[in-house]
Amino acid sequence: MLKIGIIGGSGLDDPDFMQDADEIKVDTSFGPPSSTLMIGKIGATEVVIIARHGKNHQFSPTQVNYRANIQALKSQGVTHIVATTACGSLRTAIRRGDFVLPDQFIDFTRHRKTTFFESFDQGAKHTPMAEPFDTDLRQALLATSKTLGYKMHDGGTVITIEGPRFSTKAESKMFRIWGGDIINMSVAPEVILANEAGIPYSAVAMSTDYDCWKEDEVPVSWEEILAVFNKNADRVKKLLVQFILNHSNLLINKV
Repeated sequence: MLKIGIIGGSGLDDPDFMQDADEIKVDTSFGPPSSTLMIGKIGATEVVIIARHGKNHQFSPTQVNYRANIQALKSQGVTHIVATTACGSLRTAIRRGDFVLPDQFIDFTRHRKTTFFESFDQGAKHTPMAEPFDTDLRQALLATSKTLGYKMHDGGTVITIEGPRFSTKAESKMFRIWGGDIINMSVAPEVILANEAGIPYSAVAMSTDYDCWKEDEVPVSWEEILAVFNKNADRVKKLLVQFILNHSNLLINKV
């Protein structure tokens, strides 16, 4: 049975686009997840939403219990995960308000639990990560964005930094040299853990700023990120709803 997990980023963790929504509290072997889970339906498809940073955005990117969040979704039978996230653009072509479907990541975090398999007591576990973002999910989201007339960049490398501070200009320019296209603070280790858990994962990233590499732009601020993200939150919700309504039949054949 198809069940979509949505990991809500800033401003996208409410259940107002679901029917028959109910709230449940879960616990995991890795501790409590960031928030209670909201379970409901979009059309005929069951959906589970979790607020990545907590209901009151009380968890910094480093404090988020990513392992508990992924395990909580898996415990509810989630078969696919779509995450939403704000991001900074490292490319002129990716403008404010544009959507990006990353297909690669670079993990530049330092203080996070990045695996479920800290011990090899039950045997060695090395999860392939060459293609970390699920192709079927990405193509379905891309097709939906085209239908809605949204600017969506197909593919790109997301750099995940530790935060909560933003990059220096030197770091931002370095990330561009590395081949980064967008930058955020949350995709890693989330995508890593989803792959370890065997759950297809895709991220919808919204560009809110140009980080600080673009010197003819004012360096990014949190207030600016929220302003752009909140302005476009309804577009992200519409994208998610239409994606589930229009493409659930394609995904269910692969469950």
